[in-house]
Amino acid sequence: MDQKLIENLGPLAPLAGTWEGDKGDDTAPDEDPKETEINKFRERLVLDPFGPVNNHAQTLYGLRYSTTAWRLGEEGPFHEELGYWLWDSAEKQVTKCFLVPRGVAVIAGGTVEPDAKEFNLSADVGSETYGICSNLFLDREFKTVRFELKVTVHDANSFSYEEDTQLKIKGQENLFHHIDKNTLKRKPS
Repeated sequence: MDQKLIENLGPLAPLAGTWEGDKGDDTAPDEDPKETEINKFRERLVLDPFGPVNNHAQTLYGLRYSTTAWRLGEEGPFHEELGYWLWDSAEKQVTKCFLVPRGVAVIAGGTVEPDAKEFNLSADVGSETYGICSNLFLDREFKTVRFELKVTVHDANSFSYEEDTQLKIKGQENLFHHIDKNTLKRKPS
């Protein structure tokens, strides 16, 4: 990897590379949305560095990413994401922009110090900056109203995350907290 490029990634630098983990936990709505299912899963995450991206006075560096998750014991994936992690050093902002093929787009962000080993990002439905957009079906039946992400870098070869996707499920009074978490290990190149 280009060392100069890595140096410009700020708190995202330790995440560049290919990662795998097989101890994931997914707490999701069951087929009957009043019930909860717990799925154990394995995951592969690829984060490729790029940059700079110059937008007038703004300069961004980032990680182009894709992630795929499979329930343990199953061949076909149950979750995929495509997107970007971005670092704006002047504003000290980390942004995670991604699409889920169920019809959800999220731009989550937060203020992060350049050398942080732990950080939090969030997005809210209706926000014009860090927000959430869904297709008609999901907006009506399983509306994502908030997304929270916590990332913890343990060392050069391990990091973990926990996501809390808060859903307003049709016919239910309380928000459902769809929690995904995993610890990933770096794959040798």
